[in-house]
Parts: sequence; C-alpha cells; structure tokens
Amino acid sequence: MPSNKFDAQPVLAGSTLIVRPLVRDDNAGLYDAASDPEIWAGHPSKDRYKREIFQPYFDFLVDSGTALVVVERVTNRIIGCSRYYVAPDQPDSMSIGFTFLARSHWGGETNLELKRLMLGHAYEMFSDVWFHIGPSNIRSQKATAKLGAKFMYEAELDISGSPTKWMCFKLTNEAWNSALEAAKPA
Repeated sequence: MPSNKFDAQPVLAGSTLIVRPLVRDDNAGLYDAASDPEIWAGHPSKDRYKREIFQPYFDFLVDSGTALVVVERVTNRIIGCSRYYVAPDQPDSMSIGFTFLARSHWGGETNLELKRLMLGHAYEMFSDVWFHIGPSNIRSQKATAKLGAKFMYEAELDISGSPTKWMCFKLTNEAWNSALEAAKPA
C-alpha cells in the first residue's frame, strides 16, 4: 500500500449493502454467489464457477488481506466481493478490482452502491482510482465507463499472481462526483 494509513479492509455500510473484510469462513457463501457460469462468461477466467477453479481464487483473495465481501443487508447473504490493491505501475494510487456480483444483483443499484461505498473510502486518501479489466470483459468495461472512468492504456501487469494483459481505466474524484451528480433524479 502506498500509505500505511489506508484501511484496505474497512467495514462500509450502505442502505442495502454491508461491505466487510473477507475471511476464510466466507468460502461457502462466496462460492454460492460465484457458482453461476453466466457471471464468468465474459471474464478471462471463464471456468471460475467450478469449485476447483474458484478455490485458488478464493485463497488468493483471503491471503491478499485486502479483499472485501459484499453482503445483502436484508438477507445477510453474500452476493459478491471486491478488493482494494495497488497496481505496480500506479504505486501512488489505489485500485479497485476483482469485483463480481451475483446475477440477481445485475442491472440495478447494487453495483452503484458498492462503488459509492468503496470509492468514497478510497477518495478519502487518493485523488485517482484505477480499474484493471480483461480485454474480453465487455460488461465490466461498460460498467466502469458508466462510473465516469476513462480508458487510459493497456498494460501487462502482475496484479493476481501472474503477468496478464489488462485494460487500465482511471476514475478521478472529480469525474466520479460529476457522474454521481448526473445520476441524481431531477
């Protein structure tokens, strides 16, 4: 982390979500959320819905010490996860990634609320937040652009244990605030 003062595993509470540190005991709940093949259809790891592919991913997330689980407040059910991390080519900025949500929470307000919580926390210390998205993950590219993030460049980065090609999007605090303002009902 660029600063030892940044809490990469905060507890964040919104109106419909609680975002909290991912722990080993979350394995079954997070796998339930991840076990839908449609979640991973556009993702570079298309087989992550399979237990034997998911397990090393889960272990990586827990061992990172920076992963968060997304919990639906009403049901107390795990519906996804995300993570703060520092990309090797942007050591003075914060990145958010490794995010997925159960399909039952696509196309609504859940992703926006998750990003409001996580970005609000990151912008307390950083003026820029980066997102690294696989070139084939069109759904995530579109969702990130809706937040106000701009595609900056492609790079081969090791952010998950092996060098991989990523599309790098930057979201400034100013662009995020503009996107939020535009999203407010008239």
